[in-house]
Amino acid sequence: MCVYPCTPLCPPVPSSCYPSMMAALWTLFWALSVCLLGCAGLTPPQAHNLPPSVGSNSSSSSGGGGLHVDAPMALRVFSLDYHHVQAPFEIVLWIMLASLAKLGFHWSGRVPAVVPESCVLIMVGLLVGGVIYGVRHSAPPTLSADSFFLFLLPPIVLDAGYFLPGRLFFENLGTILWYAVLGTFWNVLGIGLSLYGVCLLAPSSLGDISLLHCLLFSSLIAAVDPVAVLSVFQEMQVNDQLHILVFGESLLNDAVTVVLYKLFESFLRLPSVSGLDVLLGMCRVVVVGLGGLFLGLFFGLVAALTSRFTSRAQVIAPLFVFLYSYLSYLTSEMLHLSGITAIVTCAVTMKQYVEANVSERSNTSIQYFLKMWSSVSETLIFIFLGVSTIQDVHMWSWPFVCSTLLLCLFWRTTGVLLLTSVVNKLRRNAVTFRDQFIIAYGGLRGAICFSLVFLIDDFPKKKLFITTTIVVILFTVFVQGMTIKPLVELLDVKRKKKALPTVSEEIHTRLIDHLMAGMEDVVGYWGQHFWKDKFEQFNKKYLRRFLIREDQQAHSILRVYQELERRGQRGDAEASSVVDPRPPSRPLLPEEMDSIRRILSRNLQNFNKKQTRAYSRHSLHQDVATNRARKPLHRHQSVGGRYTCNTTAPQEDDERLSDSLRGRAGLSRSHTVCTRSSRRTLSDSLASTESQTQSQPENPKPEGVDQTSSDQQHPVEKTPKKQLSFNLENENQQ
Repeated sequence: MCVYPCTPLCPPVPSSCYPSMMAALWTLFWALSVCLLGCAGLTPPQAHNLPPSVGSNSSSSSGGGGLHVDAPMALRVFSLDYHHVQAPFEIVLWIMLASLAKLGFHWSGRVPAVVPESCVLIMVGLLVGGVIYGVRHSAPPTLSADSFFLFLLPPIVLDAGYFLPGRLFFENLGTILWYAVLGTFWNVLGIGLSLYGVCLLAPSSLGDISLLHCLLFSSLIAAVDPVAVLSVFQEMQVNDQLHILVFGESLLNDAVTVVLYKLFESFLRLPSVSGLDVLLGMCRVVVVGLGGLFLGLFFGLVAALTSRFTSRAQVIAPLFVFLYSYLSYLTSEMLHLSGITAIVTCAVTMKQYVEANVSERSNTSIQYFLKMWSSVSETLIFIFLGVSTIQDVHMWSWPFVCSTLLLCLFWRTTGVLLLTSVVNKLRRNAVTFRDQFIIAYGGLRGAICFSLVFLIDDFPKKKLFITTTIVVILFTVFVQGMTIKPLVELLDVKRKKKALPTVSEEIHTRLIDHLMAGMEDVVGYWGQHFWKDKFEQFNKKYLRRFLIREDQQAHSILRVYQELERRGQRGDAEASSVVDPRPPSRPLLPEEMDSIRRILSRNLQNFNKKQTRAYSRHSLHQDVATNRARKPLHRHQSVGGRYTCNTTAPQEDDERLSDSLRGRAGLSRSHTVCTRSSRRTLSDSLASTESQTQSQPENPKPEGVDQTSSDQQHPVEKTPKKQLSFNLENENQQ
């Protein structure tokens, strides 16, 4: 949260510089493409049985013993050994090519407003793949399934889980699971059975496709890709509820589809499938999902506990976030559990504890490294989607391809409408018809189904499955991805607000949650607020004390302020701050920023020092009168007027305040009486002071009553107030 307006880091680039910048980017792009073509044209040496010395000569012999001696050749000034660095060199070139394509997209003028980034990257991949295929007359390099699932997918899922809006996700968790689990089963069974019917209607060309093959294909084609969904929906800035429903459903949908894919793959390898196998398969689905959940929870708690002891080595603190998350994913894959569920659970579990234990610089390092890592992986995935399309493993069938495309749209739309009609009866905020249309239309396919289709065991129609999958991916990404933004504007779908929430909004939100939890407890209804409040109490009493260092146990209001400050410094596209219309001021020095943070932290921590105990339904206290003197809050005389606020106990108010004063000012719940005296002239003030001195009794009255009576005796003109100042005085002032 920014306290002062920030100056921009660099002035805006004039539009006249766009052509030169685009020309430079295209030059670098084609230079890298030529480098990749040259690297692809290099072939390994034929004489790979030679000794390590490249220029050795073994033809000479010494004597008749047959001992070969290598005769040294002349020293070479320059030599080339490309095969020694071939793998890392080509990886760096591909990453550089993808990054330049992404950079050129954001500098391409009005293109980002019309075409999604994923479409441009796929087109670049198609172009590079076509050039490589035309030069080499062979298929370009493809993205293997192991490389995708072990190296490219984990960073994207980790970034999505670590920056997942926890409040929105858990408030809509029931609806998300409803869409992800039941919706996925609906789509898989509907598409699979319908495709099997199409195959029966065309026995000449599709007769050798069995029911299990159709179910296997439907399990992978029903996978909604979170990478494609994120790349499109982040640009549209839809409202938070719609965004979390689509993104959460796509994230958990992948876990369900991967489990179903492996289940049907196991069924295909069995000689026959019985009813017991189906029952065991359903049990396996539950075990795989819950196993990944508990494994991710375990690694998340271990990561939080490890971060507690990193105060003396803050440099390696961010490393544990990446290591434990990746280890949870790899362990789940090793045990044949859901790796996506494990890494998301690990990230969500450890986030709040890690952020409290590590320093601000470590938090910034974690955030930027995760964003960079996931962005590079996403860019490479779309580039290789285009490159891998140019190959020789294609088989075309109009009935199968067109039926798959139409059935994907039909079964997803009917599933969303039917499931939403049921879930709206249980939700307070119903999902509108416009949001339902966007959810159904936003089911984009991507690299998940593209990687799964290559894992299918060889059978006669595998090439047809690959071709159909590529067509569905290109249709959803290009057609649906490019038209969903105009549809959002046409349907006037509610957008998200661009301003960051203030501390006041966060405090009032927590107050409402507390009231709702109390109401649910009173009426005996165990709703989401009741369980959320129970978890907060358990978290505060046990988890935070065990997983967070003692010097980091900050007040809840201070934690809210720190979280909002981190959001403001990060400057996410999801919550961009409002531009200040005032002229920019000078940038603040580091010493000034440290001073501001120190003052705000000290003032926010003073909320713990209230004299009046706060109400808590978990620890009710009896109203015992304390004998210690309390300090009331007085308002000094200012330019506009004089306020006097006196806070007393109920018994003292009855004895010391007159009936007329009570009738005029009234008593609030805290029995605080505020009276106002208008500003008077100097002569009136002196006369009032002399009259009070002459008529003062031996036992003086409290200050508040004297001031009130004097104000009633000397009415004067009222002037508008301009400033209020506060001071703490003793109540029993003599």
